[in-house]
Amino acid sequence: FNKQTVSLKHLHKSIRNKNKFVQLDDGTMGILPDEWLQKFEGYFGAAEIVGETLHTPNINYATVEELYEDEVLDIETRQRLALYRSKLSAFENIEDIQVPAELNATLRGYQKEGLNWLNFLDGFNFGGCLADDMGLGKTVQVLAFILSQKEKMGHNTNLVVVPASLVFNWQQEIKKFAPTLKVLTIYGADRAKIVADFDKYEVILTSYGTLLSDVRFLKDYRFNYIFLDESQTIKNPDSQRYKAVRLLQSRNKVVMTGTPIENNTFDLYGQLSFACPGLLGSREHFRQIYSVPIDQFKDAKRAAELQKRINPFLLRRTKEQVADELPDKTEMVIYCEMDTQQREIYESCRTEIRDYLMGTAEDELKRSSMHVLQGITKLRQICNSPAILSKEKYFGDASAKMDVLLEQIETKSPHHKILVFSQFVSMLELVKAELEQRQIKFAYLTGQTKNRESVVDSFQNNPEVRVFLISLKAGGVGLNLTKADYVYLIDPWWNPAVENQAIDRAYRIGQHQNVMAVRLICPDTIEEKIMLMQETKKDLASDLIKTEESIFKSLTKKDLLELI
Repeated sequence: FNKQTVSLKHLHKSIRNKNKFVQLDDGTMGILPDEWLQKFEGYFGAAEIVGETLHTPNINYATVEELYEDEVLDIETRQRLALYRSKLSAFENIEDIQVPAELNATLRGYQKEGLNWLNFLDGFNFGGCLADDMGLGKTVQVLAFILSQKEKMGHNTNLVVVPASLVFNWQQEIKKFAPTLKVLTIYGADRAKIVADFDKYEVILTSYGTLLSDVRFLKDYRFNYIFLDESQTIKNPDSQRYKAVRLLQSRNKVVMTGTPIENNTFDLYGQLSFACPGLLGSREHFRQIYSVPIDQFKDAKRAAELQKRINPFLLRRTKEQVADELPDKTEMVIYCEMDTQQREIYESCRTEIRDYLMGTAEDELKRSSMHVLQGITKLRQICNSPAILSKEKYFGDASAKMDVLLEQIETKSPHHKILVFSQFVSMLELVKAELEQRQIKFAYLTGQTKNRESVVDSFQNNPEVRVFLISLKAGGVGLNLTKADYVYLIDPWWNPAVENQAIDRAYRIGQHQNVMAVRLICPDTIEEKIMLMQETKKDLASDLIKTEESIFKSLTKKDLLELI
């Protein structure tokens, strides 16, 4: 501007506020043309400001090509962009690497591809997100990769961060598939608090909770790789967990999740900004360019653009895609007819909620969604057994489901191992009492269970323990229960993905028999409607996994009345 310059900081402020006036170094104002505003917005969105320069990471190569004309890039940069473009857009030419000899498993075809893909990204020093469906063996692919790193680079130390409930699982899997790896587990009250010995190990295993407490010293060590399991845990960039993992140092990073998107597109940002820093630009930029248009306006063009951008860095295979490499599971529904006593209790409760809904305005319902949720939960509990309700009133204990379930367990348990899931711990308590009375040996796992590993172990390895009662919340993530070949879901969940997670506990890699999954449903009740809703509102429930409360907020009064 007439020999006056403008600092990057002031320019950024104007762009951010969509303000065409910019303060010059002598204090006067300059005007930015509209096309500059647009162009600069792209520059800032894709880069970080360091002093008076903009740094755009290599991983964001696609954006650099879109934003900058060839003439402004030097020859070395142009060659690098051409290399990334040719290599990363064509997956066909990923080289096959030897499966490490120390791996104690035969990898399936798609798992070999996963190993090749991790190795391919490693060649560029880029991280990635391994997002295969649950039960397809993400752990074994990562263990194969850790072993291949050992062959490629010699001794190196990697950090694996997992939810507390999976620490035991990872220990078992390493023992089984990669017994030569030296592992240090940092977990529990008497854990080590120094990084001095880390060099002796190849895997440091810890939980997200421990990481929060110990990040002070863990951040001093530079790992080869950091692997985050169930990485949807860090999907919120404002959470303490996200901030803690961002403090850690490593040469490279990989995140693993069966559900990369739980609620909305923005979930990807937290996970990928950790694994592939810079790929998606700044948080505001991502929200404005992708997550708002895709989630709120269903913008297909933006969705396709985002897909193209993350494609090389996110590998997801669903069970359907690799079905021919997996054993079969069969799903069926057993309908349990309520008797008159149970039906009467159900109907009176149903009338009460219906009247409340009819007499309440639509916007009032949105505000009192908790009240509606309580009523609907009560209906679902009555379907299981009225005995769950409250201790002060005796509602009777006639339960069609309990009768069917016990009959099933009595006939199947002599020859089969059985998993029984419910969302209501109170229901599991009732089943437990009945099994004790019949002297059928069982294992029991809820969110309160402290000794998870010995409980899992007793079911997997003790031939006398025939049944495993599990609360859906506690058992949804990462238990391997491959000895079971019957899975009973006592109550349907809004979201079929959560149910499938439960069924998949038995249907893991290492399973040699077909799995039979049985849903127990009371006909002509809210449960049938929930199943219908799973079908008709597939978009509500399928790939975007929501919490119970957010489901209710998205239902209209008409939807709710239909449910009841």
